Amino acid sequence: MTLHEEPATAPRSTILVVDDTPTNLALMGALLDMHYHVVTAADGYEALRRLETAPLPDLILLDVMMPGMDGYDTCQAIKAQPTTRDIPVIFLTARVDTQDEARGFQLGAVDYITKPISPPLVLARVRTHLQLKASADFLRDKASYLEHEVQRRTAELAAIQDVTIHAMASLAETRDNETGQHLRRTQHYVRTLAEALRQHPRFCALLTDQYIATLFKSAPLHDIGKVGIPDRILLKPGPFAPDEFEVMKTHTTLGRDAIEQAERQLGTPVAFLQTAKDIAYGHQEKWDGSGYPRGLRGEDIPLPARLMAVADVYDALITRRVYKPPMPHEAAVQLIAQGRGTHFDPDVVDAFLHVQDRFRQIAEDYRDPCPA
Repeated sequence: MTLHEEPATAPRSTILVVDDTPTNLALMGALLDMHYHVVTAADGYEALRRLETAPLPDLILLDVMMPGMDGYDTCQAIKAQPTTRDIPVIFLTARVDTQDEARGFQLGAVDYITKPISPPLVLARVRTHLQLKASADFLRDKASYLEHEVQRRTAELAAIQDVTIHAMASLAETRDNETGQHLRRTQHYVRTLAEALRQHPRFCALLTDQYIATLFKSAPLHDIGKVGIPDRILLKPGPFAPDEFEVMKTHTTLGRDAIEQAERQLGTPVAFLQTAKDIAYGHQEKWDGSGYPRGLRGEDIPLPARLMAVADVYDALITRRVYKPPMPHEAAVQLIAQGRGTHFDPDVVDAFLHVQDRFRQIAEDYRDPCPA
């Protein structure tokens, strides 16, 4: 390979040469122009102005000793900007002091070339660092692509989860055509309660952003067990007989079992399904232990179930059902307040009372369509 022969790997690379001496600029331009696109700047200020607009150079040859802004200050400014910090900088200098070299490397330079320059050395160093930059750019681009692909796939999986959950939950909803937007409302009620409680000492450790997102995702499965309740009971337009109520109570266990079956088919534990099980199995439990299916008391009831208990009762009270007309918001709030410490966790009721206007708004935003 002769002096001026360069491999075809970087024929279009752009080199910015910064030097306050016109002779040096002309010399470097003549040396590099056969192989690269060369642009020049007479001082650090001009170099930084050139770097404000695209296209950016692939490599910078930077004189150290310049008036006003020397090479060290210029390099520091280049490395301080996200758009230029990855451009390799090679210092051109008459200095041979190791301390000067150390300072340059500390500022982010990749190499030093001493003056008077050796043309073969300059070409070899430039070629080497352009190849290194090309490799680094490739790896950065690949990493960026992979990160974007992971984000895309994560969003896609989350969307699939959401669609699957709503498809499963809608199986229960379609059995009772008067519940309408019940799933959406209770989902938002639960999240509203969780956000209201996240600073409370009893709950702050658990109610992280991720956990609240899991609650929101899981909530629509709370009544999935109703798919196993006979229509003659589920759609009965009046009070249940004792034996009918016993059948109706099994929807909590049926819901838990259905979710566990889905977990077994997946072959791995899934966080939102565990939360969904807690909600489906425990949302009919009561704070004083008088609920079902297990008669749990107090904090033995999982928190997701305690949140859903308030959300579910509020929504049942304010909406029309086959067996009753809707209740006004104020009356529903009063009944839930009366259940503080008996039916419901006292702190959850306090949070509900604090955000009751938000509940009213959710009910309005997701109200059932008027019957034809």
